[in-house]
Amino acid sequence: MNPTLLPSAKLAPQYHLPETATSTYFLSHLLLGQERAVDAFKLMTKIDSQHLFLGDFAGVDRPLFIKALVSQADTPSNNYLVATKKLSDDAEIQFKWQAALPAQNVGIVAKQESLSCYLQGTIRRADLLGRMVKTDKNSLYKPGALASNHLVFICLESIWQRENLWDLLMQILHDGYYRINNELAPIPVNCKIILVGSGMAYSQLRLEDRKFTYHFPLLAEMSNEVDLIQHPESAYVQWLNVLAKDEGVELEASSLLPLFWYSSRLVEHQQRLSLNMLEIKQLLAQAKAYAGRSLLNAASIAKALEKLKFRHNSSEVYSAQSFDDNFINLPTKGAMVGQINGLTVIDTGDYTYGEPARITTSVHYGDGEVADIERKSELGGNIHTKGMMILSACLYRIFGRDAPLHLNANIVFEQSYQEIDGDSASLAEYCCLMSAIAEQPIVQSLAVTGALDQFGNVQAIGGVNEKIEGFYTLCQRRGLTGEQGVIIPKANVLQLNLEPAVIEAVNKGLFHVHAIEHMDEAVEILMQMPAGVANEDNDFASETLYGLVQQRLDKLAGQDDEDVELNFFAKLLAKLRII
Repeated sequence: MNPTLLPSAKLAPQYHLPETATSTYFLSHLLLGQERAVDAFKLMTKIDSQHLFLGDFAGVDRPLFIKALVSQADTPSNNYLVATKKLSDDAEIQFKWQAALPAQNVGIVAKQESLSCYLQGTIRRADLLGRMVKTDKNSLYKPGALASNHLVFICLESIWQRENLWDLLMQILHDGYYRINNELAPIPVNCKIILVGSGMAYSQLRLEDRKFTYHFPLLAEMSNEVDLIQHPESAYVQWLNVLAKDEGVELEASSLLPLFWYSSRLVEHQQRLSLNMLEIKQLLAQAKAYAGRSLLNAASIAKALEKLKFRHNSSEVYSAQSFDDNFINLPTKGAMVGQINGLTVIDTGDYTYGEPARITTSVHYGDGEVADIERKSELGGNIHTKGMMILSACLYRIFGRDAPLHLNANIVFEQSYQEIDGDSASLAEYCCLMSAIAEQPIVQSLAVTGALDQFGNVQAIGGVNEKIEGFYTLCQRRGLTGEQGVIIPKANVLQLNLEPAVIEAVNKGLFHVHAIEHMDEAVEILMQMPAGVANEDNDFASETLYGLVQQRLDKLAGQDDEDVELNFFAKLLAKLRII
């Protein structure tokens, strides 16, 4: 067996799932993988002068997560805001908080009975501080969030965009009190503030606002994935059950595997699972709607995933039609010199899919430049240009140690009319360049992706699943022959989570996935000959690929001109019958 071929067991994650999805679970199970955030939150509750910034991400159901986080706090005693003054009649009235219930003849201005609240959307000054309500006889204080709750969670986007309210909050924390109006005494701050926003916003605020840095030294940064090496699958099942309960559904045991696969696909790793609460909840709600019942099984989840793809894959369908109608020329059989199938990823914002791309190379005599036509036409990004420079470095490292190369090469993505970026095509471009120089054909039934370093090692790339499935789909529509497949970096194997159809084709030997570590392995598979190993004089055997490349480069350098000249004079002397 080819050592680079991957068995089907490596093409998707393997899980040890419980026999039943119904197990004991609590709201706190939603904090799976959030040890960093929980630790910072508990520390905040023990320090009077420091407030917290909760750094979340787009997939967090904030109200639900806040409930789970607050469940970790010790339940504080109720506090009462009372008015006091000194013995003299002309003394000013002051407000203070006390834990003991005041005597019956002492009026209670506000009760701090609620553990927490979450403010978002259009936040007004009165929502924070409260307001005075006038009655027929007098005015009463209606407490706001600061006076009613021990923990006040505030959406950063909602308050930061209102400059006056943001400055007010920072001033309140700086002074330690706030005023409802000029007539009333200041009210001491007796709660903790937790701002909820992105980690990037936290970094920006620390740079721009000194008051924020002083009052919010604690960062509770949430994790968007969980490592199965540190946490068992059963813990993630409990996490799923909490979301399912909140969404009003129940999970059968058979529904767990497709949910695990989907979650793993979101984070592109076989040993990690996504903590994106919103996407999982939305999928469960859609599965419930399609199934017409709240008890979900594997078929329910599969139907929801199928429909999810159907709603977003119109760009992929139109792309496939262009290949089927031969508007895009990309052969998947035979062999050609200076042409290779690369793998690209198209990201439309809401959907990502793989699309093969034909890369071609032409070579001629020159001064050693490997020209990137994409860059020259301003269709290549900076990272792609970096990949081309690394490719050139690999070429010179092997063949240009002792003398300059007398070769120019032009490399291009054919029928590409939009910007191309990333270095994941550098392996394919290198193989294509070797083919063009050695005039050795590349099999077109294989497609390649991988990034090179200067020593020829093949490094990991992004979107490996979409790339493999994109080429598989094209080959499947044209008919699988058993010769088709892809070459990927071995470093990407842990990210593989392919669709069942691809895995089944690999099992049947109709499609192949090669995982390699060095560029020499790729050229040997693609051109079906040994790459070659240099001897002490840095020469390669003539029957190897690099030997053919070296011979061609020597010809371009004119190292056989002397032999040509001698042959010319020999023929001339023969005609003159001198020899």
